[in-house]
Amino acid sequence: MNLFLWSLSFGTVLSAATCDNSSGQTACGTTCCSSNQYCESAGQCQAISSIATTPTSTVENPAGFTTSININVQQLWDLFVGPVETAATRTTVSATPVATSELIPPPPLYYPSFLTGAQVPLVAKNESWKFPSGFWWGVASAAYQVEGAAADEGRGPSVWDVFTHNAASKSTLFGDTGDVADNQYYLYKQDIARIAALGVPYYSFSISWSRVLPFGKGPVNELALQHYEDLIDTCIEFGIQPVVTLFHWDLPLFLQNSYGGWLSPDVVDDYVAYAKIIFSRYGKKVSRWFTMNEPLTFCDEYPYASNYFTAVTIPEQQQPYYCGHHVLLAHAKAYRLFKSMGLNGTVSFKNNGGYKVPLTGSSEDAVAVQRAWDFNEGWWANPVFINGDYPTHLKSYLDTIGLTFNETEKALINGTADFFAHDAYSASYYMAPDSGTDACTSNSSHPLYPGCYNTTNTGYNGWLIGPASDPLSEWLHDAVDWLPAFLKYMQDTWPSKGGIAITEFGFAEPFEYQKTLLADIRTDVRRTLYYKQYMEAVLMAISEGINVIGCIAWSLMDNLEWAQGYHVKFGMQYVNFTTGERSYKASFFEYVNAFKLYAEDPVVPVYVK
Repeated sequence: MNLFLWSLSFGTVLSAATCDNSSGQTACGTTCCSSNQYCESAGQCQAISSIATTPTSTVENPAGFTTSININVQQLWDLFVGPVETAATRTTVSATPVATSELIPPPPLYYPSFLTGAQVPLVAKNESWKFPSGFWWGVASAAYQVEGAAADEGRGPSVWDVFTHNAASKSTLFGDTGDVADNQYYLYKQDIARIAALGVPYYSFSISWSRVLPFGKGPVNELALQHYEDLIDTCIEFGIQPVVTLFHWDLPLFLQNSYGGWLSPDVVDDYVAYAKIIFSRYGKKVSRWFTMNEPLTFCDEYPYASNYFTAVTIPEQQQPYYCGHHVLLAHAKAYRLFKSMGLNGTVSFKNNGGYKVPLTGSSEDAVAVQRAWDFNEGWWANPVFINGDYPTHLKSYLDTIGLTFNETEKALINGTADFFAHDAYSASYYMAPDSGTDACTSNSSHPLYPGCYNTTNTGYNGWLIGPASDPLSEWLHDAVDWLPAFLKYMQDTWPSKGGIAITEFGFAEPFEYQKTLLADIRTDVRRTLYYKQYMEAVLMAISEGINVIGCIAWSLMDNLEWAQGYHVKFGMQYVNFTTGERSYKASFFEYVNAFKLYAEDPVVPVYVK
């Protein structure tokens, strides 16, 4: 296997010492090193944070990078992750034509109600609705969820490789990992051909930071850069515009174990250096960029299990907010960097969260809703779209722990997005804590502190806010009736001249993982209805003056849904994880049909020649 060699004196790793592997220990001669140490020589453990970095360099082949010091990428895998599974196919597969039989849409899966004898068309078109010319739409994936090829061609491990392999507190259902996933690293040409065959004009994907920079910094993996270049070029060849996310949760493990990852200010410059590599390489080919995917979600993953990652001294309750502080600075610096490079393109970050409906009409529930906005979407949107600083309720808490932006930082952050991007799946009810808001805000040991709001999907009348998705995604309900109000709230609260892009939305078909008949799996009625109603809600919002400029559906195909593994299905294509074969589901046709009906720009399929 091709290996990077990194600047670290590394002696014999394997020894006769008996260590507690379940807690992240590794053998080092007659002693055991903890998860935040490496074995410098037999019996001598040193802190990972003491590893010296080297100037960034690019190599054609990972085996060609050598230094006088001897840890390599494979040893990093061996130390912190262990063996990884490999796919049966480990060379890039050329695109082949999509069979015409696969492009036959399903019969209608739902019928409008009508009185006896009345004639109602199966597809009723509202002539006042339209997706205006230039509206961009497509499908999405993310590197760790679909690529596989975990340790191939020099990729270094990310924190998610540890989560899925070792960390019990973060383990996936049934022990699923991203080792092979959809094997898109080798099958991307066929995936792009399948997108193009339905006429989808945009494909949103992320780049694996630890594939490009196996240690998060230092030597650059040219094989990875060549791979992503060909992925982008293949999109363009098929008439698909690539949309690139720089970071979708898969932080290089080395950075987490060196200094605590996003908890340390050191990560800011390392991230910006990574962004510069990507912008420099692909900035003239890619016109839409996202710096971060859902920082609310990946920051809330902190604290990490200390027996698998470097221990930090920041109190656990505060760690998500240290992460967020550094994310905002990293995003802002990357945005400013992009603009300074004279590249033509738009840059934003992907916020996330659902619409917040007060459970009752009480003033306390109204306060709870505002606190929820401040501690969720506003955490990121207020600094970027309003004034460079945190929203009121969040700021009151952060001031007490010393997380503040100075005037220079506020100016740096403010205005660093060309449009408002939001992953908008659903809605929930919000209400005050049972003990009251004041009792919570004055008690740091309160279970709801510091947000001090509560949430439910069941209304005061006992009914759900909308039909539930798969029980393994208990947070998600089909509440698209609230979408126009949600979009209006975004536009009024965080105005952006560039408009609003819905950058993820989708539905986990209930109990799909229990189905065995392919025709049954492809007939995903609940997801199909979700997409139909969602697109109608977007059209309604546009007709009411909301400047929605685009939407990206989640997801291209079944994949590793993080902690839920492969048992939660959001894909608009079924994937046979044994053979790698993909099959369109009915929901994919429904999604595309919305644009065939209402888009001013034609839907143009492109086929393999």
